Amino acid sequence: MNNSAANTGRVLWAGLRALLALTVVCGVLYPLAVTGIAQAAFPWRANGSEIEDASGKTVGSALIGQTYLTDGKPDPRWFQPRPSNGLGSNSVNSQYRLILSGATNRSGDNADLIQWVEAAKAAVIRDNSVDGYTVKPSDVPADAVTSSGSGLDPHISPAYAKLQAHRVAARNHLPVTEVDRLIAAHTDDRTLGFVGEPRVNVLRLNTALRDVVEGRG
Repeated sequence: MNNSAANTGRVLWAGLRALLALTVVCGVLYPLAVTGIAQAAFPWRANGSEIEDASGKTVGSALIGQTYLTDGKPDPRWFQPRPSNGLGSNSVNSQYRLILSGATNRSGDNADLIQWVEAAKAAVIRDNSVDGYTVKPSDVPADAVTSSGSGLDPHISPAYAKLQAHRVAARNHLPVTEVDRLIAAHTDDRTLGFVGEPRVNVLRLNTALRDVVEGRG
């Protein structure tokens, strides 16, 4: 009995020492080391890729999409992102109606998906047609009427940004050429020159647009 109790005590003590050692190494030293390296090497990314406006106020993350609403409807003064239909809602991300990040997982012939796309296309044509500029159905790019795989895409295509330019210019009393220059200045090329497609970060673009509008005011 004494040997058995002693062996049990040694095993428990060894397990406790292992627990303490692994807690210190994996729960304290490793996170501190990784955090320190991240802060030293790429602090902007490590801190959430936060975007600031001209006053230094954080307005969001370059990695997370936002909608721009007034009274629950898209605000015509701003560029709008891709749709985020079908993913529910939560109380954390009040800008995108999400339960979690993910796709709708509906097939191309799904009746609900077809209805969403058709409604989104009609809305894009209606909302972006202004005096002197009428959006044609053939002008509407795919990203204007479909959500991304994550539902959180912060980017739109240059084609969708340019489609919105006339409406944004009219609502903000700006020349279309100036809005086009903003779009061009905030269009990112393919990663490494060949990965993906050219894209426009909507939050960056709207932040620059607001700085221009407020600068004129």
